[in-house]
Amino acid sequence: MKNVWIVAKRDLGSFFNSPVFYCVTTVFLILYGFIFFNILNYFSFQSFQSHQLRGANIGLNLNEMVIEPSFQNMAVILLLIIPLITMRSFSEEKKSKTFALLLSSPIHLEEIILGKFLACMIVTGLMILLSGYSTGYLIFAGQPETGPILTGYLGILLMTGCYVAMGLFASSLTDNQIIAAVISFGLALFMWVIGWGAQSAGPVLGQVFEYLSLITHLEHFLKGLIDSSDLVYYFSFILFGLFLTQRVLESSRWR
Repeated sequence: MKNVWIVAKRDLGSFFNSPVFYCVTTVFLILYGFIFFNILNYFSFQSFQSHQLRGANIGLNLNEMVIEPSFQNMAVILLLIIPLITMRSFSEEKKSKTFALLLSSPIHLEEIILGKFLACMIVTGLMILLSGYSTGYLIFAGQPETGPILTGYLGILLMTGCYVAMGLFASSLTDNQIIAAVISFGLALFMWVIGWGAQSAGPVLGQVFEYLSLITHLEHFLKGLIDSSDLVYYFSFILFGLFLTQRVLESSRWR
């Protein structure tokens, strides 16, 4: 575990000492903030209208109308942002010829991969933490259910882990950061929309597509539900992505 932290600390230093982290975080917060306040304004407008219609029995739920769509939009923004964070993990090492030195160090390949995964998760976790002003404001100004908020953040972090695992795999395939980002985005987007094919596929294949979709499992967390099958899916996805990364790097070591 000590070696994993050494690798993670090294990558975190490169993140925080370059403008990439600050630019990406700024873009993420601006996009998320714009979407959140538009959703909140719509909710306020609906609340005002329902208050005006005294005879109408209109029930407005803060969790369903504001928090849940905000988390869904955050997941979409992270799908676009995380490839920019993971693209440099191995591609930059290969292009700058430091990857061979890293492999020759007394650190196992698995520890290198876990260290880079941890660094990317810390960076994205910090971005998500900075966006927490939105839920903090809602808790202060309204009375949302805290359960779905906590499980929603858990689901977002698990989905982020899947994004990062795919990004590391893409970065291990090439020494070009742009190509790595494109591959990572393509993989993440495919795993996002694969569930859309469930309606046109057969009953068995449709269930497979729906289960493989990243968004299907996130919806349960946003509803305040923690299902063991969702946890198994996300952890298995992350481990499989890291395993593929390990196999690619292991094969390149002997070329």
